[in-house]
Amino acid sequence: MARDRNFSPEFFEFLAELRDNNSREWFQNNKERYQTTVREPLLRFISDFSGPLHEISPYFVADPRPTGGSMFRIYRDVRFSKDKSPYKTHAAAQFRHRAGRDAHAPGFYLHLEPGACFAGVGMWKPEAKVARKIRDGIFEDPDGWKKATKRKAFTDTWDLSVEDEEKLKRVPKEYGDDFVYADDVRMKSFIAGSRLTQKAVTSKSFDNDLAKLFAKASGLTEFLCKAVGLPF
Repeated sequence: MARDRNFSPEFFEFLAELRDNNSREWFQNNKERYQTTVREPLLRFISDFSGPLHEISPYFVADPRPTGGSMFRIYRDVRFSKDKSPYKTHAAAQFRHRAGRDAHAPGFYLHLEPGACFAGVGMWKPEAKVARKIRDGIFEDPDGWKKATKRKAFTDTWDLSVEDEEKLKRVPKEYGDDFVYADDVRMKSFIAGSRLTQKAVTSKSFDNDLAKLFAKASGLTEFLCKAVGLPF
């Protein structure tokens, strides 16, 4: 069922203006506009998305709390960055596994940025012992990994490719260079992405369309959950 609550063109207009005016003074002068055109629509979407997400798996959470929920903060952590711009120029949410406590948990991700929207699934840079479990899962169940990530229904929509700098320099010796998915066990993040258009994001059916997109990647998410001992 299409919902009335949705993202508007003004959502992206604000983020585009923030990109060109990334200062505390400008943001404070436009904070009310941020709240009404970006923050509140995203929180409403998160709340509305709880039902469609539950249909994919009851173990993933759409938490509409403004702090500590699914929505990422607009404020950048600039402590260790050369770029001291105080604000992110995108809005984002992660619907993570209820057993997860941070962005490194299995989850479904939504990134909304002018001209660069995308959806994501999987696990981003899990700690070493967790990554080892996933690599072991791929090595011990290559057919399951193939079913989750190599089928046409998945590859037509999702891209599992990861840049070389985001991979281990070599295949861990316990798997061997001749392993059929040797390149995949080199990954540091076990994620897939799918591009979204602003037209799609601002459509009335975006709730259901995004749920259908995530459902096509549920095999990957289920595989990762099983590998790290979580229910799906």
